[in-house]
Amino acid sequence: MGQSTISLTMAQALVRWLCAQMTEIDGEKVPLFAGVFGIFGHGNVTCLSEALEAVQDQLPTWRGQNEQSMALAAIGFAKAKRRRQLMVATSSIGPGALNMVTAAGTAHANRLPLLLIAGDTFTNRLPDPVLQQVEHYNNPTLTVNDAFKAVTRYWDRITHPAQLIQSLPQAVGAMLDPADCGPAFLALPQDTQELAFDYPEVFFEERVWRIPRPRADRQTLAEAAALLKTAKTPLIIAGGGVRYSGAETALQAFAVKHGIPVVETIAGKGGLTHADPVHCGPIGIIGSTSANALAAEADVILAVGTRLQDFTTGSWTAFAQDARFIAINAARFDALKHRALAVVSDALEGITELDAALGDWAAPKAHLPRAKALFAEWDALLDTHQLPTNAPVPTYAQVVHVVNDWAAPNDTLIAAAGGIPGEVAKGWRVKDPNTFDLEFGFSCMGYEIAAGWGCAMAQDGPGGLGGTPIVMLGDGTYMMMNSDIYSTVLSGHKMIVVVCDNGGYAVISRLQQFKGVPGFNNLLKDCRITDKANPLHVDFAAHAASMGALSRKVESLADLAEALDWARGNDRTTLITITTDAYSWVPGDADWDVGVPEVSDRETVKVAREAQIAIRAKQRIGV
Repeated sequence: MGQSTISLTMAQALVRWLCAQMTEIDGEKVPLFAGVFGIFGHGNVTCLSEALEAVQDQLPTWRGQNEQSMALAAIGFAKAKRRRQLMVATSSIGPGALNMVTAAGTAHANRLPLLLIAGDTFTNRLPDPVLQQVEHYNNPTLTVNDAFKAVTRYWDRITHPAQLIQSLPQAVGAMLDPADCGPAFLALPQDTQELAFDYPEVFFEERVWRIPRPRADRQTLAEAAALLKTAKTPLIIAGGGVRYSGAETALQAFAVKHGIPVVETIAGKGGLTHADPVHCGPIGIIGSTSANALAAEADVILAVGTRLQDFTTGSWTAFAQDARFIAINAARFDALKHRALAVVSDALEGITELDAALGDWAAPKAHLPRAKALFAEWDALLDTHQLPTNAPVPTYAQVVHVVNDWAAPNDTLIAAAGGIPGEVAKGWRVKDPNTFDLEFGFSCMGYEIAAGWGCAMAQDGPGGLGGTPIVMLGDGTYMMMNSDIYSTVLSGHKMIVVVCDNGGYAVISRLQQFKGVPGFNNLLKDCRITDKANPLHVDFAAHAASMGALSRKVESLADLAEALDWARGNDRTTLITITTDAYSWVPGDADWDVGVPEVSDRETVKVAREAQIAIRAKQRIGV
């Protein structure tokens, strides 16, 4: 007998297949694709929306306000679910598709799964040029969707309905592979979406996907154990891979048993609580004095699940020249960086097997207590910057402290760009594991509010923490992308938004002036405006209220604490805005390599140039 088939359009088949994919979270079987964020246009409204409408009770579609922000919301959802459940974002062709490129870059840089589906021009080219088509005179096969090739792990253009059979499993395989994890992109030409094809019915059978856990090469693991046993001042750097692997408990037990302090990358922060007995703070450019001091003296560094970005390594100035690295990473590309002994492995499996190989070995007894003493000094330093003063305008650090002190243990803090990341990376004391989302792999302005929407969706059901997303951002970022406040009101996904208004792009102004350039085009008062003495400030509370949120502007830290209590009892998204100091920051930073002019008439730039040369003299040269 022949194989049973069913006649479906390409778009219908795509949606049916998505609905049949399942995964497991905490032992419970759930849909792999939890929903779709969609803005419809002529490239996806007639065929793809027809298919999605028919399954809206099984695969819900949520309407975004901007293609970029809805894809960022999908990233926030995947991050909250620790890469175990995904969302889809779909747009029409042209500008709608290109709006998602930034989100694709964000997912790619952060190793996060996201399925992007965009309409495309006609395969037969008969109506060319169609609305929103960008024509290339020397290559008619190019469309704007080719732009996604630079920022996706998997890319395909479906020019025949049968191609779905091969392409869809590969797309999911890439998104769920710990080594290749990142966004996948499908371009759907308008005329291909409408075509019917006799698909094998087995193609739509339910499939349960499980995230693989690659294990280390035994000889390499033995070499790693031997190297770590030589250490007198070892250090563990815990990255985002620890959290996505679910290795937090194993890593903590490993560190306790072997007496090794643990410091965290930006993506890794929240794997351990602030008060954990082996936790010694965030490392790097927006890190703590404790972690950076430990990095400088470490002789062997065990880097687990981190891509060793410059904000972790201080542009590779944070470590001794002769320090040795052991890198446990599912991605070979990341494990091989900077002459590391590459243990290509899932974080949980790698830590478990390295623990067995080490046996009863432990670092010198005084090492961990000294590290914790440094961390206690850091905590005390934080207090001096975070506790209230008589200053007329509160600082970022003080605002962070009030919000952190008020937050419930299972509330998730979300931030991404501007001055907030440094202050929350240093000053947010994590109460429960995996309640901290600082997107700084791409530092994408506009991530925060959109990700809050996705995070709110992820709170219920398996893997959800049940808390409320707390979004902290500056006025500059708010102005860039805020429309998903309206989305959360429409959809009923509550979050609390705290806007720190410091009059522009304050932290980049800080860098600009630190490197010798006068304040220029960052703070509102330094821009080309009609009234520099009294620049117009947006009423963020009124703006949020116009989108249906509840809102309040506060003047003091005491008012902020009261407003947060009020926000907790509200039935919808609530925004609180407070004026903050643009010039006060918590210290602790490592060096950062940025370009400074080699020649300049400004004496301040010349001084900054000499300082930058000194920074570069400390860099480890990777091979």
